[in-house]
Amino acid sequence: MTKFLVTMDSLPEVLIWEILNRVKKTSDRNSLALSCKRLHSLDKENRHFLRVGCGLDPADEALTSLCLRFPNLVRIEITYSGWMSKLGKQLDDHGLFILSNHCPSLTDLTLSYCTFITDVGLRNLTSCYKLSALKLNFTPRITGCGIFSIAVGCKNLTVLHLIRCLNVSSVEWLEYLGKLETLEDLSIRNCRAIGEGDLIKLGHSWRKLKRLQFEVDANYRYMKVYDRLAVDRWQKQWISCDDMLELSLVNCIISPGRGLACVLGKCKNLQKVHLDMCVGVRDCDIISLARESRNLRSISLRVPSDFSLPLLANNPLRLTDESLKALAENCSHLESVRISFADGEFPSLSSFSLNGILVLVHMCPVRELALDHVYSFNDMGLEALCSASYLESLELVRCQEISDEGLQLVSQFPQLQNLRLSKCLGITDDGLKPLVDAYKLKSLIVEDCPQISERGIHGAARTISFRQDLSWMY
Repeated sequence: MTKFLVTMDSLPEVLIWEILNRVKKTSDRNSLALSCKRLHSLDKENRHFLRVGCGLDPADEALTSLCLRFPNLVRIEITYSGWMSKLGKQLDDHGLFILSNHCPSLTDLTLSYCTFITDVGLRNLTSCYKLSALKLNFTPRITGCGIFSIAVGCKNLTVLHLIRCLNVSSVEWLEYLGKLETLEDLSIRNCRAIGEGDLIKLGHSWRKLKRLQFEVDANYRYMKVYDRLAVDRWQKQWISCDDMLELSLVNCIISPGRGLACVLGKCKNLQKVHLDMCVGVRDCDIISLARESRNLRSISLRVPSDFSLPLLANNPLRLTDESLKALAENCSHLESVRISFADGEFPSLSSFSLNGILVLVHMCPVRELALDHVYSFNDMGLEALCSASYLESLELVRCQEISDEGLQLVSQFPQLQNLRLSKCLGITDDGLKPLVDAYKLKSLIVEDCPQISERGIHGAARTISFRQDLSWMY
């Protein structure tokens, strides 16, 4: 028998490319590149992503070396989470100048906790003509002027994420991007000086947006005063949002007839919506959304406490079963439903009934159901879910009307694979006994349920996660 000795040099290049592409971890990739000259050379050409941070010291010299070693970088993440002065100086504006000079293919840049970067650094990036995605997370020295320079210089910008950029107050950049009509993914979260009313400045860019995340800082609301003209623009301008696929609004005020209320009913192709602690959402808003967004696949509603409702006391604010009925009748593709009530919520005043929830689950192909602090959901609800033919994942958090009698019925759910129980007071090990050694579930997660023990759930699923922290009770 003839033996063939295969060396790395004799392998076809296409096979080596395949090997490199299958190695995902950066540390493994680095080790592989050091194993032979050919792999080292090909890795230099094939490395498109780089993540650096606290270990970059001295910052400028190290970054220059990396950029020269990997000339085809497309996506770069620079994060200084957990940084302390003893770890060396952070990357500053000159570092972004280095990126702009040595990374001609750069299209996606993320800067997190980069506290030494200013508007000057962002202006250095304007020579990165291919830059299409910029994500800033806690960059406190950057202002609206820096964002404006990016909007003007980077004409291909389609993705912009601003998270906790506390000094971005002016919104001329928003109006400029609105005129360009190139933005597809916009995320503004906890930028204190940007309010819901500023989003009108997007103008015709609304019809290009595919994804919008807008979150107001719950602990600090910058109460801007908008003139009558700005308010009228929402009412007079017919905002087309036909391309919108994902919409997430957190801690927003939804005012009747203007602002974000104008958007909810105009997203024809919306697939995913998340409304978290949004004061002012009414049944008519959800009904309008359901009738227009018939391709909706996921909805998440976290309803604010009644204590916040007097802000707009003249309006019928509380959501009822009419909203769930509209979703059931119009959204035939709905697969994921998450309903949560804030602490302090009085179910008799503002809550969906058990019947409303069950109608939605049975009329739509709901595969994932999550209920948090929903007092109306009880053992009868679990019994009704035995006929939910699509349900694969169930999460019950702070559902205190559930007992062992109802929980034992989970073993009869036809398609259930994943179960999560958290902070439920009325259930014990006895409720999970029918699941023990049955291995019906793929995964079981039990968190902070005081009457369930780790020993009691042993063998109840193929994968089990158990945590017991009862500090939430006191």
